[in-house]
Amino acid sequence: MASTERIRTLGRVWRSVALLYALLIFVSWPCAVAGKKKLYIGALFPMSGGWPGGQACLPAAQMALDLVNNRTDILPDYELELIHYDSMCDPGEATKLLYDLLYTEPIKIVLMPGCSSVSTLVAEAARMWNLIVFSYGSSSPALSNRQRFPTFFRTHPSATLHNPTRVRLFQKWGWTKIATIQQTTEVFTSTLDDLEERVKEAGIEISVRQSFLTDPAVAVKNLKRQDARIIVGLFYETEARKVFCEVFKEKLYGKKYVWFLIGWYADNWFKIKDPAINCTVENMTEAVEGHVTTEIVMLNPETVRGASNLTSQEFLAQLMSRLGGKNPEETGGFQEAPLAYDAVWALALALNRTVAPLRAKGWALEDFNYNNKEITAEIYRALNTSSFEGVSGHVVFDAQGSRMAWTLIEQLQGGSYKKIGYYDSTKGNLSWYGNDKWIGKKNQNSQPYLNNMTAVGCVLALAAVFPLGIDGLHIQRSQFPVVCQFRLWLLGLGFSLAYGSMFTKIWWVHTVFTKKDEKKEKRKHLEPWKLYATVAVLLAIDVLSLLIWQIMDPLHITVEKFTKEAPKEDLDVLIQPLLEHCSSEKMNTWLGVVYGYKGLLLLLGIFLAYETKSISTEKINDHRAVGMAIYNVAVLCMITAPVTMILSSQQDASFAFASLAIIFSVYITLVVLFVPKIRRLITRGEWQSEQQDTLKTGSSTNNNDEEKSRQLERENRELQKIIQEKEERVTELRNQLAQRQALRSRRRPSVPNQNQNHSVPSSHAEPPSYSPATDKQSLPPSFSNSSDLYQGEGKLSRNNCHNSRLPLLYK
Repeated sequence: MASTERIRTLGRVWRSVALLYALLIFVSWPCAVAGKKKLYIGALFPMSGGWPGGQACLPAAQMALDLVNNRTDILPDYELELIHYDSMCDPGEATKLLYDLLYTEPIKIVLMPGCSSVSTLVAEAARMWNLIVFSYGSSSPALSNRQRFPTFFRTHPSATLHNPTRVRLFQKWGWTKIATIQQTTEVFTSTLDDLEERVKEAGIEISVRQSFLTDPAVAVKNLKRQDARIIVGLFYETEARKVFCEVFKEKLYGKKYVWFLIGWYADNWFKIKDPAINCTVENMTEAVEGHVTTEIVMLNPETVRGASNLTSQEFLAQLMSRLGGKNPEETGGFQEAPLAYDAVWALALALNRTVAPLRAKGWALEDFNYNNKEITAEIYRALNTSSFEGVSGHVVFDAQGSRMAWTLIEQLQGGSYKKIGYYDSTKGNLSWYGNDKWIGKKNQNSQPYLNNMTAVGCVLALAAVFPLGIDGLHIQRSQFPVVCQFRLWLLGLGFSLAYGSMFTKIWWVHTVFTKKDEKKEKRKHLEPWKLYATVAVLLAIDVLSLLIWQIMDPLHITVEKFTKEAPKEDLDVLIQPLLEHCSSEKMNTWLGVVYGYKGLLLLLGIFLAYETKSISTEKINDHRAVGMAIYNVAVLCMITAPVTMILSSQQDASFAFASLAIIFSVYITLVVLFVPKIRRLITRGEWQSEQQDTLKTGSSTNNNDEEKSRQLERENRELQKIIQEKEERVTELRNQLAQRQALRSRRRPSVPNQNQNHSVPSSHAEPPSYSPATDKQSLPPSFSNSSDLYQGEGKLSRNNCHNSRLPLLYK
């Protein structure tokens, strides 16, 4: 019995031992399998703010991490783990989060921020901790500065990569003047500075440059006032909605305008309800229609399997699964998600390449700390030489750590974006689909049809020189009336076409830019057919007057007899000199009517040319050259008409004077109007604006001083009204404050302050959590002596970060 009990007890012991052994195996097995050393990545994903790119970029990065950690050929002894926060695309918030990342265990081997403003802060501070910064969504050109950001890389190319594409499109469509409007942040300011340099090299002028901080209303109004047509907009998505709400109010959209925007907004960014604007979705949809976007090619268009063994379409399918059925158009950063995915892969491949070199030096990746420059240098070298196929295309970095890529050109047509081309800035190749809409292919600013009319008129006037030199010696007497008709009609029609088209241009410019504002706005967008109709009216008046003349009193031959002369030879004869004229019964009356009408047109043309000499307009940009031609024609005509009447009896002098006047006026007009165009066509291969080179005088300034003065006066009056309202509000608030202070002084008990001389003013009191210290052990050793950076401050925590000390991390 005892032995049986002993056997049972022994069995229970063995079962307990076996169970304990199995438990130990069960517990230790995952540790053996998952015995990888962890490497931590500190990431900032903006889930809200100006660019909520983290909504799609975070799931994409986590997808990449899962795949990398399951690969046995990439970092087999390590596991990458992502520690991430929401930066809200705000540098202030990012400062606090960066503090948490740096001063909270575990040590991070790499930092991954998004947003240019946040990346600027992080990359500038990271050099102090020997940290590599790898961004997936930063486009600021300032980040390409290797001296300022020596450890920065990004899979999102620099925003300056858009500018060669924009300039190429300006050249393709023949635009010579553009306008810009930007949000005043570093990324857009530096992008615009780069654009300004590039358009200057291409012979393109930025005529209007506007900026705003939070409210774009005044900037958009200024674009409207200055007649901007080709507009480049640089701002974040939230500000884009504000801008186009104002664009709708100012009617700064439609077929007469072309907007160039950034392409990394969400596809339905203009349909998202925003409490910051008071425009409906229909208003916004109407205002944004037809705008052009330039964006980096972020999704590989080819079906190839890269380093992750996924095609771009397979990546999108898996990403959609991770997003849980969310609408991609309403998910921030969906377009940039491939860049975040490839950023993780680029980092993993680079870290994998550092394992062997570090092992040869006796180091390992897990030995990294914020003082180890050798490991940082190895990671830098590996990233700098990275080259692989990703879901966003071929991944390679330039000397500044920026991604090199193609540019995609899209246009919003019918509420959705359509691809219209690609541009390879490295080779200058523009691949065009040809399905662009509402975009003019040639520069119509000089109204070429009016120029053609001027040229035809000049040809007719030159043709009139030949019948002027024909007399009875060359033709029969019966044919002479026909020659008279040719003289009259060729000169009349030639003058109407040549001078009439120039007069129409100068009249339209004067009508628009010298009237009151309300009339100017009504007539500022005069259609070209109205200009042609004006020339037709002037031509019809000439045709009608000449017809009436020829019907009522047709031209015929008259013979003027001179005093008989004796020949030099001794002959018993006298010679009767005769001179044949083209005349009619009331020749002086008809000439008076014609000369009076033409003279008034010439005087009015001179007046209009003088009045508009310093006006700059986008619609007719060669009006200064037209003004010079009008001066030339008017002066020669006013001199020639009376002189030829006086010299009518001296046929040789009269013909010479009239023919030379016609030839000079015609050729000077043609030279002034067309030689600058021909020169630009030869040297640049395209028609350019005549404003810059036609006249090298003070009157050829690009901006109308008088117009600018009037605009400044209007703006000054508006600002004075605003200042007056603000002053009234300030006065009101001061009165309220004075009343409250008086009320408090009556309520406050009068207690004598015996320690008045030793008291500390409350305004200088330190915050409750402030505790000065001189202990520098919490700082990285390489910066413990950096007195001018930390100024003897002690260790800070997130909860007691005083505002005055937040910038210290990135000064």
